[in-house]
Amino acid sequence: MTGRDAVLGALRRAAPPAVARPAEPAGVAYPDPVAKFLESVQGVGGMGVRVTDPAGLDAALEGLEAVRAARLVASLIPGLRRANVNLDAVQDPHELEGIDVAVVPGELGVAENGAVWVPGRNLGPHRAVFVVAQHLVLTVPARSIVHNMQEAYGRLTLERPGYGLFISGPSKTADIEQALVIGAHGARSCAVLVVG
Repeated sequence: MTGRDAVLGALRRAAPPAVARPAEPAGVAYPDPVAKFLESVQGVGGMGVRVTDPAGLDAALEGLEAVRAARLVASLIPGLRRANVNLDAVQDPHELEGIDVAVVPGELGVAENGAVWVPGRNLGPHRAVFVVAQHLVLTVPARSIVHNMQEAYGRLTLERPGYGLFISGPSKTADIEQALVIGAHGARSCAVLVVG
């Protein structure tokens, strides 16, 4: 018997008995996932707004202080009256500098943490638009609000090649002197319009 065999044998004899793998947690569920989602958006530093139907998006945007004060508004949702930056005409991402508000469509929202899933295809050719804007407005259909991240991941589909991201509130960090700073590396505010 080699020293290696002796060590491995001793380890096997000293190993604890095998234990069955626990069942996966079901995840939390809420009686009203849309209300919980709006509460969670506020909890992560954002603002949640209910919009009864897509026709009300323009009015909801005008109700936001950041939009009313904005000079340049870029929208990835066609037809919004307030949008005045033609993203199709932008050749270089550096031309996005100075955008005050970016309006970006999300695909689903997560009630437990206020996150909005934005697939890469919704961002078009200028993926930087939601990062360089001073203020971010996300839209998400009310019927697409899920209870928890387990449910969200179960619904995600990514094209190959492709990508997507969860956005939860404005840019923030708490690693500087353990103080929460909003707008540290990106959007200073984030409003989520829940449509429907």
